[in-house]
Amino acid sequence: MDDLFPSFKEKAEAASAEVHRFAGPAQALSFILETARELGGTTVWAPGRFLADAGNLEPAGFTFNVTTEAAAGATLGISQADWALADTGTLVLDSTGAAQRLASSLPRVHLALVGADRILPGLAEVLPHIRPEKAGYLAMITGPSRTADIERVLTIGVHGPERLIIVFVEGIAS
Repeated sequence: MDDLFPSFKEKAEAASAEVHRFAGPAQALSFILETARELGGTTVWAPGRFLADAGNLEPAGFTFNVTTEAAAGATLGISQADWALADTGTLVLDSTGAAQRLASSLPRVHLALVGADRILPGLAEVLPHIRPEKAGYLAMITGPSRTADIERVLTIGVHGPERLIIVFVEGIAS
């Protein structure tokens, strides 16, 4: 992981993502709560191992029942990525569950949690881990949403979050 993290960070930041790394869940949770406070509004948090391991976490302004309405009105959406690809700075998420798709695509800001041991060199290394019979919807995210018109005018956040925050955490279950 240590040899792949700098490459992932460089590529993800080149695509306008923010990348952070924490030694454990407690430090990551402090960062998440501070980020949510700074952003204001509501936060939707899709189910994942980090959340399951955190126990009875229910801070004010957070919604754990992720619906279309809740996600569309949220400032921050939190989900857990399955893998990170060092060669492109891309996150890979099994988004078969609707809550994962909603939390990662509808709020203005997406915060993706990633186990620090989940960085792979590239797409060729992640493909053997993907089980099509179980992953009905696979999302690959590289930076915040962006699009350009025919005149090449770049617009951020039209088809998804305008900001992507990636949080690598040592010691979370994969």
